[in-house]
Amino acid sequence: MRRRLSSALTALGLAAACALLPTTPAAAAGETAAFSKSSDWGGGWEGRFTVKNTGTAAITGWRVEFDLPSGTTLGSYWDALLTSSGNHHTFVNREYNGSLAPGAAVTFGFLGNGSGAPLNCRVNGLDCSGTSTQPGAPGAPANVRVTSTGSSISLAWDPAQGTVSGYRVYEGSTLRSTTTGTSASFTGIPACSSRTYAVAAYNSAGETRATAVTGTTTGCQQADLPSHILTGYWHNFVNPATELRLSAVPDEYDVVAVAFAEASSTPGAVTFGVDPELSAALGGYTDAQFTADVAALKSRGKKVILSVGGEAGRVAVGDATSAANFASSVRSIMTRYGFDGVDIDLENGLNPTYMAQALRTLRGQVGSGLIITMAPQTIDMQSTGSSYFALALGIKDILTVVHTQFYNSGSMLGCDQSAAYGQGSVNFITALACIQLENGLRPDQVAIGLPAGQGAAGGGVVAPSVVNNALDCLARATNCGSFRPPRTYPGIRGAMTWSINWDVTNGNSFARTVAPHLDTLP
Repeated sequence: MRRRLSSALTALGLAAACALLPTTPAAAAGETAAFSKSSDWGGGWEGRFTVKNTGTAAITGWRVEFDLPSGTTLGSYWDALLTSSGNHHTFVNREYNGSLAPGAAVTFGFLGNGSGAPLNCRVNGLDCSGTSTQPGAPGAPANVRVTSTGSSISLAWDPAQGTVSGYRVYEGSTLRSTTTGTSASFTGIPACSSRTYAVAAYNSAGETRATAVTGTTTGCQQADLPSHILTGYWHNFVNPATELRLSAVPDEYDVVAVAFAEASSTPGAVTFGVDPELSAALGGYTDAQFTADVAALKSRGKKVILSVGGEAGRVAVGDATSAANFASSVRSIMTRYGFDGVDIDLENGLNPTYMAQALRTLRGQVGSGLIITMAPQTIDMQSTGSSYFALALGIKDILTVVHTQFYNSGSMLGCDQSAAYGQGSVNFITALACIQLENGLRPDQVAIGLPAGQGAAGGGVVAPSVVNNALDCLARATNCGSFRPPRTYPGIRGAMTWSINWDVTNGNSFARTVAPHLDTLP
């Protein structure tokens, strides 16, 4: 928002792959386990095989077996004991009775003569693409899936490789279920509650856990917010848009985000006060008058939140100390002015781990009524691996809504990954909102953000009717463009605009068109 004008295979056990790869550069410790063959030097080649413990417990023993084509022989070897029977070879790690710590890796190396690549690779009796935490234990259950209702969370998974006696389902460290099937359900869970489960396959030799998954029961509406909301940003600065006191915000807005709190000299901490230039432009607007206006808006049933950052913001929360400072400073500002929550609008990068820590601390201080919103740029929500998306998923249990800025973006791929959609269209809005809706966020946590007319953004400005069409497409599968989402999302939370000031400048067209339409959604 503008203020002023190789491929790694991972599992909870052993990770390995058997591929013929060039040796330059050599595989580094911690990379995918792989055979590598050097350039031909008189018919000889060097092979390496790396195994990494990607689990959370030490591994006490393992072996690697493979065959070589006829005519290929082995020369010297190191870092392992080697037994051979014809062209079937077995590596047993020297520390067989020791252990391989979590995150540690070991590389087996040998010299060979001939031209054959390794065949029939096995780790602890399983194919190299399988996993194991102990010799003889089954592989990890694959493709663990989670579904939720208002009071239950259900899991399903694909069968594990190897000999399987059954499956155990853990909630944290607590065993919750044992089954010989490939599904489990847990009931009686309160609405909007998250639970994290790990599924393990076991036999007499041991067990192997899959990566843990988190499910959240439905029914997570903010108790005192409408099902569908319109959010607008109010400028605490002067630019070409209309300056207005907070009390003059049009009634169509449900949530007003005050932009912005800024970085202070204390790492992670933010500061806020009525901007002196704005105060002068309004003929004198004091902190006391602003505070009274916050109260006035709240008396009209509105929520007023503090937005942190903006295009020029440089708030950095990158460690535990700065996370504590952030939470403490935001809590202090909320108390002083009467804000209902905080909006994260950091457009110059964020650390999802420590920002999540800060927001959880703040939630613990304020309570369940705290509103937490986020305003990422479009590029920030293209992948669950991005820091913003990771933050949203990491605080999903306390997050109110993400209103992504679907503007100033250029063309981008949507959730179908089949075409690049140009900004400023129904296709762009719906195809990119679909990424969030199909990758972990609940519909009530997703809103679409658009500029409030000319001057508000450099690109992606649309008529308010286009915003309504996009909402219809997502909620009802009507008024779509050529892109159609894979399902409907009746709980889509609503819309956001940058900004209230620009909307007033442009005749309030955005709020007067979009707000009534939100009331018609399912």
